Amino acid sequence: QIEMVTVEQPQNGNGAPAKEEKEEQPSKAVVLAATQTSPLRAPALLNPSSPEILNFPKSLQRKVITNEDRLADTAKMYRQIIENVGEDPTRQGVLKTPERAAKAMMFFTKGYEDNLSELLNGAVFDEDHDEMVIVKDIEFFSLCEHHLVPFNGKVHIGYLPNKKVLGLSKLARITEMFSRRLQVQERLTKQIATAMVQAVQPTGVAVVIEASHMCMVMRGVQKINATTTTSCMLGVFRDDPKTREEFLNLIKK
Repeated sequence: QIEMVTVEQPQNGNGAPAKEEKEEQPSKAVVLAATQTSPLRAPALLNPSSPEILNFPKSLQRKVITNEDRLADTAKMYRQIIENVGEDPTRQGVLKTPERAAKAMMFFTKGYEDNLSELLNGAVFDEDHDEMVIVKDIEFFSLCEHHLVPFNGKVHIGYLPNKKVLGLSKLARITEMFSRRLQVQERLTKQIATAMVQAVQPTGVAVVIEASHMCMVMRGVQKINATTTTSCMLGVFRDDPKTREEFLNLIKK
């Protein structure tokens, strides 16, 4: 922190002391302390009131309006879409489609209603265990925020406990919470890793996601067999190549 100090100078021609301000530079030790941060330091608890994490305005939080009003408004929008594409919204086959589609969209994005503290529900346990824990092949479905079409695949999560372990099912629930939102795979990967740090403060976290994106399969380049792999390595998994290699080898088996 820079502090402004006043230094007395020799008197000027009028006999009054002349003053000038100068910056006091922090000591080298202070500078080093300010720049050294933990690789596993997590942001504030992830919850729907954190727009910087969720990337949506606070004014649009789900709980601002009732479920009934939200469903009714969304159904009206779907009815307009059906009409705009050239279909008759009063035809028997699509007459109830707006309501069905609205309910489906609410389910696809139900992760906005969840927060990490409620999801964990006390399932963090003190345990003298410091060996690698891996839960792999966690299936997930999400919606691409660019085209509102699905992408799906598998998540592999590993962490090195630091005297605390997390109930195994919670790793899948963390994946579900973040995947049931409008997403991009890169951010989803980092959010899962950050949530693990927040939950148990491990010495290392590794997350790998393999997914197929319908925005590449159904439209655009239309490459049916294309898959996308993303990873987020924190702590020991980032710093120690042997630990990282062990994790990558284990999730391939």
